[in-house]
Amino acid sequence: MPIPRGDAVALARALIQIDSRNPTLAPDSPGEGECARTLASILDDWGFSVQLMETVPGRPNVVARMGPHDAPALMLNGHLDIVGVEGMVHEPFSAQVRGKRIYGRGSTDMKGGVAAMCAAAVKGTDADSTRQILVTAVADEEYESLGMRALLAGGIRADAAIITEPTRLAICPAHRGFVWMDVVLTGRAAHGSRYDIGVDAITHAGLLLAQLEKLERTRESGPRHQLLGRGSLHASKIQGGVGMSTYPETCNLAIERRTLPGESAEKALKEIKDACAAVRAKHPQFAASVTLSTAQLPSDVPVDSPIVKRLRGALEREGIPVRIEGLSAWTDAALLNEAGIPTICFGPGDIALAHSAEEFVSIEEIDLATRALTRVVREWCVEPVSHS
Repeated sequence: MPIPRGDAVALARALIQIDSRNPTLAPDSPGEGECARTLASILDDWGFSVQLMETVPGRPNVVARMGPHDAPALMLNGHLDIVGVEGMVHEPFSAQVRGKRIYGRGSTDMKGGVAAMCAAAVKGTDADSTRQILVTAVADEEYESLGMRALLAGGIRADAAIITEPTRLAICPAHRGFVWMDVVLTGRAAHGSRYDIGVDAITHAGLLLAQLEKLERTRESGPRHQLLGRGSLHASKIQGGVGMSTYPETCNLAIERRTLPGESAEKALKEIKDACAAVRAKHPQFAASVTLSTAQLPSDVPVDSPIVKRLRGALEREGIPVRIEGLSAWTDAALLNEAGIPTICFGPGDIALAHSAEEFVSIEEIDLATRALTRVVREWCVEPVSHS
C-alpha cells in the first residue's frame, strides 16, 4: 500500500513491519536490505532524488536529496538496522498501535525517528528551495557503523546534521565515547593442594577489580562535562579456570570505559595499566597484559552552536518545550563530527526502551518531532546562499 506523502506515522509503521535485524548481532536475520529498498521506493514516490549505496553486500545505505544538489546541505540521518528480538513480550514486527503508541522492535531505536525526518524533509522543501536537504538512512550503526563509515568514505558531506535518535524530543549535542579493553591475567597452573607453587590468576583478577573500583570512586571528584557528568568504567566479562582442584593459569577480563569529550583511548588504556602496576607493587607474582579491543570517540557540539540554535528556535516557534541534555548512548554523531560536520541528536522515543523486552514509540512524539524538523528544514531551505 502506498504511504501518503509526508505521513510520518504510516511510514514508521511500514518500516517497523520489516525485519531489519543486524546480521552480525542476529546471525539468522536478513539485514537492512529490504528496509532500505522499501524506504528508497517511498522516498522516490515522494519526489526525492534517491540513490542506494551498497556498504556491504545486501546492506545498502539510502541517500535521498531535495533541493539544488550543489547548494549547502543539511543532513537528516538515521539507521535502519535493529537488534535481536529474543525475550520480547510482544510481536516484534506487527507495528501494532495501542494507546497512542506503536509497538515493535526498532520503533524507538529508531524507525520512528527515521520516519519523522523523512516526512519533515518532504514537508519543509518546495520548488523554490535555495538549499539542499540530504536524507541518509544507514546500515550497521548497532555494531561497527559500516554504513556511516562508507557514507563518509564515499564523499557525502553536509554543513550540519541532525540524527533522529530517540531523545524524548530533547536536543542532545553530546554523548560519551567508549573504549573496550581486554586484560589477560597469568598465574601458574598446579594441583589444588600445591599452594607452594600454584599462582591463582582468578584471585589476581579480583585484586585488579578492587583496584579499579577504588579508581572508579575517584571519578566523583574528577572531570565532569556540563551535559554528560563524569566518565565511567565497569568490568563487562570475566572467564577463567579449568577445574575445581586446579590453580587457574589464566583469567580473561573485559572492561568497558565510557569516555568524556577530551578523553582518549590512550588515557583509558593507561588507567588500566597503572592499576595493574599498583597491584604488582604489592603482589610481585601478579602478571597481566592489557590490550585495546576497540574504541569510539565521544561527540560534543557547543550548546551555542548554529545547529543547536536552529533547532532550539524551531522548537520555540512550534511551542514545543526546549530541553538540552546529554545522550547516554553512543551514536554515529561522533563519526560525523570527526568528519567536520556539526551533528546533534533529536528524535522521538526513549533510549531506555531501546533493545528492551517491550519497545514502543509515542505517536505524539513522532508528530511533534516531524513538526519541529519541518520548521528546521523550511527555514534552512529559504535562507539565501552566499556565493562569496
